[in-house]
Amino acid sequence: MPYDVGALRAQIPALRSGFALFDGPGGTQTPARVASAIADALTGPLSIRGRLTPGEKNAEGFVQGFRRAMADLVGGDPSGVVFGRSATQLTYDFADALAKDWAPGDEVVVSRLDHDANIRPWLQAAERAGALVRWADFDPVTGELPAEAVGGLLTERTRLVAVTAASNLIGTVPDLPEISRLVRQHSRALLHVDGVHYAAHAFVDVARLGADLFVCSPYKFLGPHHGVLTASPELLERLRPDKLLPSTDVVPERFERGTLPYELLAGTTAAIDVLAELATVTTGGRRDRLRSAFAAIEQHEGALRERLEAGLAELPGVTVRSRAAERTPTLLLTFDHREAADAYPFLVDRGVHAPAGSFYALEASRHLGLGDTGGLRVGLSPYNDESDVDRLLEGLAAFLRS
Repeated sequence: MPYDVGALRAQIPALRSGFALFDGPGGTQTPARVASAIADALTGPLSIRGRLTPGEKNAEGFVQGFRRAMADLVGGDPSGVVFGRSATQLTYDFADALAKDWAPGDEVVVSRLDHDANIRPWLQAAERAGALVRWADFDPVTGELPAEAVGGLLTERTRLVAVTAASNLIGTVPDLPEISRLVRQHSRALLHVDGVHYAAHAFVDVARLGADLFVCSPYKFLGPHHGVLTASPELLERLRPDKLLPSTDVVPERFERGTLPYELLAGTTAAIDVLAELATVTTGGRRDRLRSAFAAIEQHEGALRERLEAGLAELPGVTVRSRAAERTPTLLLTFDHREAADAYPFLVDRGVHAPAGSFYALEASRHLGLGDTGGLRVGLSPYNDESDVDRLLEGLAAFLRS
């Protein structure tokens, strides 16, 4: 069966606002079923996890269901799925845990392509440990981050390489399997991958990507606001985070401080089920259906991106900063003699939400020569359609005439 964007849109109450929404990279809109799963979790019997009362059993079911659903989404092990308040919080937590084993003279590699959440925690942890930080630069003209730009920085003292799976600012998708191959040549180095933007647009296979640690955020793919980290249980067993004495030392729970928000876990499971139902096949398990669904999503978003790029090419004075050969359907735009910050409210007045800024990708924005200002980010999501793209192009044309 073909991809049915209309059926998906019908599940998302926020789209009734009439806005054409291109702010998906900052957070997607929520299907009604996800909200219902959250409400049902909160209003049904709910207690601290256990095995006796209905509330205890429900809580345990939400946790285990969440771990299985996330493992299906990324191709990981349910026992390696860690809940976090956000991807930023998880990265800070794991930077602290990993840095306990770093020594002066050890090395950390970060990329200027990344969101600051995959840069600053590592820089700060390295500074405390006396480790050296090495920077991998992307090409500001093409937007590419070549694997050799990372590989050329690796030494026997490298302990951690932090690279994005997809830039949240310009959409670039680096060749992570090749980067991972280069990292593997250094036995003590780990690869930490920021998959927050990538997981919203592509079928994730952490083994193929070669990620030792992979973080993502369900609110980027139709779910509630929190973060998730996945790793092998064996790797997690080696790490000793600070924790309360009475709290469990079992993996992955030893990394999840305090009582889990069971309702958010239920919502994330529901969001992954909604994604799986976008599959164009009806056979196989959830992981198989997610593979089919993301193939359909990529085709749908790719066609919209082509329509958008063709329209932008007809507009004078627009520069598209998203140019990498492999990239998500996310475009950063700047304008000759006009400020992107002015285009943002202009479009809002016309029912189009495409925000402006650097979106915490400060190093990338500066490397592009855009300072901390950035540009106008247009992010396509699975629920966008051709009419949304046409409204955006009409709004941009009007802005350029104004």
